[in-house]
Amino acid sequence: MPRLTLLAPALLAACAPQQPPMHGEVAGRVCQTGGTDQFIGQAGTSETGAAILRVSHSSILRWAPPGVMLTMDFSPSRVTVRLSPDGKISAINCG
Repeated sequence: MPRLTLLAPALLAACAPQQPPMHGEVAGRVCQTGGTDQFIGQAGTSETGAAILRVSHSSILRWAPPGVMLTMDFSPSRVTVRLSPDGKISAINCG
């Protein structure tokens, strides 16, 4: 039994993930805003959102209507699309 007691922690450590993912990070998906300027002034629709996800290489889309508070946590896999009062896209940034 003493051998098992010494071996158990080593076995458990081998099963633990080596590097846990960061909060909000999706492997292989890092937001890039290059090319997203083409969407400024367009209506904030689901079709436009899907196109922004493709162009920005993001996996998470966050709409930011006027007056809505957003969390300040940074997610490299997220693109934030700010909307003007008339529902048009006014800014696009990562995080």
